[in-house]
Amino acid sequence: MRASKADDSGMERGMTANFVPKGVAHVPVPKVTEPVQMTFVLLPNFSLIAFSSAIEPLRIANQLAGQMLFEWEVLSETGAAVGCSNGVKLQVDGPLGDTKSKAMVFVCAGVEPEKSASRKVADWLRQQWRMGRTVGGLCTGAYALAKAGILEGRSFTLHWENLPPFVETFGHLRPLEQLYCIDGRILTSAGGAAATDLFIEIVAKNYGDRLADAVLKMCLHGQQRPADLRQRMSLSSTLGIRNPVLVEVIRKFEENLEQGVDIEAVATTMGVSRRQVERLFQRYVGMSPKQYLNGLRLERARALLTETDLPVAEVAYGCGFNATNTFTKAFRQRYGVSPRRLSNRQGGASKVSN
Repeated sequence: MRASKADDSGMERGMTANFVPKGVAHVPVPKVTEPVQMTFVLLPNFSLIAFSSAIEPLRIANQLAGQMLFEWEVLSETGAAVGCSNGVKLQVDGPLGDTKSKAMVFVCAGVEPEKSASRKVADWLRQQWRMGRTVGGLCTGAYALAKAGILEGRSFTLHWENLPPFVETFGHLRPLEQLYCIDGRILTSAGGAAATDLFIEIVAKNYGDRLADAVLKMCLHGQQRPADLRQRMSLSSTLGIRNPVLVEVIRKFEENLEQGVDIEAVATTMGVSRRQVERLFQRYVGMSPKQYLNGLRLERARALLTETDLPVAEVAYGCGFNATNTFTKAFRQRYGVSPRRLSNRQGGASKVSN
């Protein structure tokens, strides 16, 4: 964090203590006179794993080099401590304000990103962008970048769980489901361990592959994963399914929830009968195609209800249900609560009875 502002020698000692911890391993790096400046902005309910996965590679790089390669500050909108999604509160260095001319600015978000990304934060980010800063988002930080109006025509990503609500909120933007994206001065990561992959690349671009590889090993990260690697495992790996027809049918289900899915038509396009599809589902998944499809629809609906302001009826039709009452009944059976109670539009559980 920021060094104490005593005399020059005291400042230097404070900087070293804060940013260059002692360690056993060492990687020689030419003397650096101007460290890379990093500013992290924490939003309410941010992802602690995304934040730590980003900042720790910087600390390790400094430690391995025995000098300050990276310097960072941590801010919040008001300067107050920020609670992350697991309930832990983190103190910060101060409120939003000026940043250094070559700073890289990352906003870290987590659950309920639509609520946590305020207009003040978005305006500040847009100002940083216009002043030539590199601007990034960790986990669901892309919400703040989108509100700032700087993602148009850019490649970017965010956590896969938040992709459907994001697209509903920002219909003109199309995020990619990959680990991280670097598009000029826009850097985004899907959160979790993917932040480490992004920041290992930042280390490599600034100080070379040898140091980056050493940081990777210190993180016990195995190997650096490519940016365009999908966030989620393949369907066959996730479900333990090796039947290519069934995997492709499920993929078509997932890609066409909004338009509605005709199981008979899907079977025909795969060159099999509906009865064959039903047998495959019973054998490998233990339920009918319709039951599996309804489960996908309800999962999508839950995401939209909790992270957008869409009315219940619009969520129902957008997820392939022909009637709101049918949707409400199915949703209550699966989650034990009515969709209206979860809906942001209705003000949450405190205003609507179950």
